[in-house]
Amino acid sequence: MYKSVLLMFILLATYSCAESKKDNNTTTETTNIDKKWWKEAIVYQIYPRSFQDTDGDGIGDLKGIINRLDYIKSLGVTAVWLNPIYSSPNDDNGYDVSDYRNIMSDFGTMEDFDKMLSEMHARDIKLVMDIVVNHSSDEHEWFKESRSSRDNPYRDYYHWWPAEKGEPPYRYSLFDAEGNAWKYDEQTDSYYLHYFSQKQPDLNWENPKVRQEVNDILKFWAEKGVDGFRLDAFQFAAKDTTFPKFPDGFEKNFIQYYAMQDGLHKYLKEMNSEVFSNYDVMTVAEGAGRTLEEAHELVDADRNEINMAYAFDAVDIPKADGYDLATFKETFSKWDSAFAKKGWISIFLSNHDQARMVSRYANDSLAYRAPSAKMLNTFILSMRGTPYCYFGDELGMTNNPKLKNIEDYKDIAAINGFKKAKTNNEDLDEYMRNLRFGSRDHGRTPMQWDASENAGFTIGTPWLPLNPNYKSVNVNAEEQNEESVLNHFKKMTALRTNNDVLVYGDYKLIQKEHKQIYAFTRTLDKDEVLILLNFSKNEASFALDNLAAYSEIKINNYLELAHTELEITLKPYQAVILGKD
Repeated sequence: MYKSVLLMFILLATYSCAESKKDNNTTTETTNIDKKWWKEAIVYQIYPRSFQDTDGDGIGDLKGIINRLDYIKSLGVTAVWLNPIYSSPNDDNGYDVSDYRNIMSDFGTMEDFDKMLSEMHARDIKLVMDIVVNHSSDEHEWFKESRSSRDNPYRDYYHWWPAEKGEPPYRYSLFDAEGNAWKYDEQTDSYYLHYFSQKQPDLNWENPKVRQEVNDILKFWAEKGVDGFRLDAFQFAAKDTTFPKFPDGFEKNFIQYYAMQDGLHKYLKEMNSEVFSNYDVMTVAEGAGRTLEEAHELVDADRNEINMAYAFDAVDIPKADGYDLATFKETFSKWDSAFAKKGWISIFLSNHDQARMVSRYANDSLAYRAPSAKMLNTFILSMRGTPYCYFGDELGMTNNPKLKNIEDYKDIAAINGFKKAKTNNEDLDEYMRNLRFGSRDHGRTPMQWDASENAGFTIGTPWLPLNPNYKSVNVNAEEQNEESVLNHFKKMTALRTNNDVLVYGDYKLIQKEHKQIYAFTRTLDKDEVLILLNFSKNEASFALDNLAAYSEIKINNYLELAHTELEITLKPYQAVILGKD
């Protein structure tokens, strides 16, 4: 079957991660590396509503997170990004904040938060808070005052358009059922701006009082000891408050008109000067501008703004009809190349705004769910940039087949999107097909802890239906299976933590034209590894003249590897990392 060379099957047991940790420690010859804790961090994102419920209301809470901290520590992650936990009427599941200095009652109390933070730090886990300040809730006291009269001191905390000027120039809303970002408010005969839902009015960042309010909020949490901030939707914060008319159809490419407007860098520099630079915190903003140059303007160290870019190019690639691996390779290679010498990026395939990554990028069938989930986790944890791992992806959680009809969904984007599609006489069957593939609700179904009723998430009724596969895809079952997605994830975090080459090493794409395999090397001084990832459900061969030099298997998501001196044949969704002896 293989020409002139003996086929070798190498068992995974012969290269345990313990051996990897012992024999392949970080090279000591590294030079000129600007080491930072947030570059070396492995971030685990928790959607608190779906993680662990302790009071039986079907909603996850802070005590649930506290109870699961030993599990989180066992994953090998070093930081937690927590989605918003502030007081909120929950129009957009906490991204509509009514009190930035209080905890949503569904989640617990400030005492619970303080204990959670203390227990995280006791386990050397850092906490990154989600800060939502492009907009607030319409139930925030600022907005209640702002809408009460035109001469209220808080009026200019938000964007208002007086009705006597006629209808305001059209602005697109991501969540509005009619797609209109202006909402008429008869109390003062004016319109207010909301890029998201009607209950999420946009803050006016041109007002220095707003900026000071936000800086004070950031200081409040920094003084409590949180270790970082993620700025939600912040690239939209700056606006031309003359509200000029945009070209017809601009909403098809609204990012070009909404993101990175004049003033944004001023606001970030103020934040950095007043808050970020005075604490050892990591900072990341949702979105990374419209170009690579704009991304650098956000995150380059000499800009004194934020630490790392969080770009969405890659998460927009998968579609219900599939995607092209060449585009995937090109996207990640482009971003790595642009930031190879300066700046820093985030690496992720999923978050609370995406469906499950194994259902989008790989294969969630019974036969291939486990190997393809392992393959994707191998990718995330072997790229240059800070990896963000979404809760449940360490298990290979999948999209939920129970989410069939629009009535099954809770997400405002899905519900209002359906209303908008219906109003516009769009193909509703096509809308639902895309929703079943890509809805945010798929990524928000409850964590699957065990095979008991409700997967050990709650003794009540879960706020979203559990995926029926929880009987087999759960923490308890996977902890007991050495070859599970979970245990592979732990091996990968250990490998990354103990090998600087996977954090700081140069990246080089190999055989970019290969239609099935994503291959690249990471090199740091004399340390070099070869990463091979089969993104297909078929076997795939990879030949390289110096393949024999990569003789040490550091990670493998199968028990065996078909390997000759010149060629490797990967099984469906196989992922291997090979080192030079």
